[in-house]
Amino acid sequence: MKLLDGRATSASIKEEIAQEVEAFIAKGGRKPHLAAILVGENGASVTYVNAKVKACEKVGFESTLVQLPDTISEEALLAEIEKLNNDATLDGFIVQLPLPEHIDESKVTMAISPEKDVDGFHPENIGLMALNLPTFLPATPYGIVQMLERYEVETSGKHCVVVGRSHIVGSPMSILMGRNAYPGNCTVTLTHSRTTNLMELCRTADILVVALGKPEFVTADYVKEGAVVVDVGITRVKDDSKKSGFRLLGDVKFDEVAPKSSFITPVPGGVGPMTIVSLLRNTLQAAKSRE
Repeated sequence: MKLLDGRATSASIKEEIAQEVEAFIAKGGRKPHLAAILVGENGASVTYVNAKVKACEKVGFESTLVQLPDTISEEALLAEIEKLNNDATLDGFIVQLPLPEHIDESKVTMAISPEKDVDGFHPENIGLMALNLPTFLPATPYGIVQMLERYEVETSGKHCVVVGRSHIVGSPMSILMGRNAYPGNCTVTLTHSRTTNLMELCRTADILVVALGKPEFVTADYVKEGAVVVDVGITRVKDDSKKSGFRLLGDVKFDEVAPKSSFITPVPGGVGPMTIVSLLRNTLQAAKSRE
């Protein structure tokens, strides 16, 4: 079993991005500029956004954090998005999810300019990805394929089972793994809450990507010997023995599944750090396209 170490891989990619940024600025380009809108004070969201801000500093980006109260109206949030769309000093921005229940996430996604949508969620960018044309790839799936490539995981001709069909991870992941590229060229099965024979399908997977949001849902019974297992889930679970009062669990029961796997991601330290470097990659791409 080999660990797909997102922390080590992302650190290496950040160094590469920092060098690219230095060269870009030396040729007359300006610092890439990424902004994040954070609505409310969801603990996990605050942690993610702070990590993104720190990552920007590390690679030489400028970053802006727009903090808004969770009582903000949908109309006012859309107005803030329009300001960022029209800000010529900004290369890309994200709106941290989840949003308060009174705000329609799909309206927010649609409101972001495709040219600044470095999270890769806008339908225009999703469509370009589906056609295997240049675009901003959704950050988490992009991070996963970068990690598979860095570890030289064989994907061609393999059966990839994706558990979860969200627009953020599952659906785009299935598209990327099925495209005519490396990583890719898989036969892909996309499963979800209505899939009746989920365990049987998972056990046929050479590559199993789990993005459910259900802690330790996938046990050893779901995994065949030698499978590559990518755990996208991360859930805070109360744990009084920890200083923070909680611990983080993935969707895969790591201790059970790891011995059967050829490669596996840990939680934390697997997919999460790769999501952040993908966001940086997309922002650098946006900055270069505007020069």
